[in-house]
Amino acid sequence: MYPRIAVDIIVEQNGKILLVKRKFPPYGWALPGGFVEWGECVEQAALRELQEETGLEGRLLDILYVYSHPKRDSRAHVISVVFVAQACGRVMAQDDAGRADFFPFDRLPSPLCFDHEEIIQDYVRLRCKKERVDPQVKLSLYGQNIPSHRAP
Repeated sequence: MYPRIAVDIIVEQNGKILLVKRKFPPYGWALPGGFVEWGECVEQAALRELQEETGLEGRLLDILYVYSHPKRDSRAHVISVVFVAQACGRVMAQDDAGRADFFPFDRLPSPLCFDHEEIIQDYVRLRCKKERVDPQVKLSLYGQNIPSHRAP
């Protein structure tokens, strides 16, 4: 069994970040995103997921980081490519999102799913301090908690 590939999208407008409330487990709030479909590149998947979950049309600006800790998603080992995007249109929750809205960074809803709190913190560091995610720092933080065996 191999890891699954997913995308997550950070959209900020007027100092607020876009989040969706998940209809399916794990329940809670998350960045818009989902799994890459067969024959689709990650960029297409990001724009599709943004539109499917929020009704917004997006333009990708950057990649924040690739999050790959084996335990970041309780369902399976999921690797997520996280994009930063601009979006336009009217926010309307659809597909597997029960609600979609923008929230101030200092008043995020709870609970946040997966490792999305860490992702948002990394984005805020980039936005405020111009500090990009350092892979060596991530490795040192995760190194002791990553199983060193191969999947069956």
